[in-house]
Formats: sequence, structure tokens, C-alpha cells
Amino acid sequence: MIEFLNETVLWWHWIVFGIALLILDMSMGTFFILGLGVAAIIVGVIDTFIDTSFTVELSIWMILSILTIAAWFKWFREKPVTDSGQSNYRLDTLGTVIEDIQPHSRGKVTFDTPVLGNTSWHATSKIDIDKNTRVKIVQISGQLIEVEPYTKP
Repeated sequence: MIEFLNETVLWWHWIVFGIALLILDMSMGTFFILGLGVAAIIVGVIDTFIDTSFTVELSIWMILSILTIAAWFKWFREKPVTDSGQSNYRLDTLGTVIEDIQPHSRGKVTFDTPVLGNTSWHATSKIDIDKNTRVKIVQISGQLIEVEPYTKP
């Protein structure tokens, strides 16, 4: 099988494979497969100039893929907002008040995206917030979410 692949896999196969991975990654929107596609294209370019066997090409692709995935986790991954061990919420998460919130008492908010694994939360505020008001997260302390009215920048 390896002999067959050594004879039939050419440089342009790697480039087509890399482009297919890039297209797949764009349709998924995760940018994780991006490194695998770029690594395959680099292997195709290397194979253009240096005629190597399929096993060497595959080894180069695996090494480059591991390096790009490591780089993704090191430099491009979204940094956590808090070190408290809580879920990685974002302060720009928006929601809508479904029960009025009085100062220093609880109301209820439904968020557009899950916060700590749930979309509907009891929330507090330092000011009065009426029902159907758009709000953003100010702070999360354990199971208590503090919100404030959202103003467009």
C-alpha cells in the first residue's frame, strides 16, 4: 500500500487536500482545521521542490499540523476572562430583562448565548431596570450575575 501511495500521490494532491481542508474549515467557522490545511499546502510546496516519499510527506504534514495546533492553543485561542474557575463568559454577552430588576434585588434575564451553561438567570443591578430592557453582564460572582443596561457604542 505504501509503495502505491509513494508512486501515485503527487505534490498537487497535497495542495488540493489543503484547499479542501481550508474550505471545510471556512464552512465550520472554527479555524481549527485551518492549520491542517496550511500544513498540507506547505507539504505540497516542499514536494514540488524536493521529491520525497509519501511517508516523509505524511510525517512532515503531521509535524506541521501538531505545530499549528499548538500555536493555535498558545496564541490565537480566546483568553479566559476570569481565573475563578467559572465558565468562560464574556462581558459583552447581551440579554433581555424578563422580570424587573430593582437595585440590589433579583430580577430575571434571558441571555442571547448561554452563560455558565444556561440562558435564563436571576440577575442583580445597582439601578432600576425595567422589563424588555437590553442588558450586558458587568460581573459574575459564583452564581450571581450583575447586569447593567446596554448602550450601543
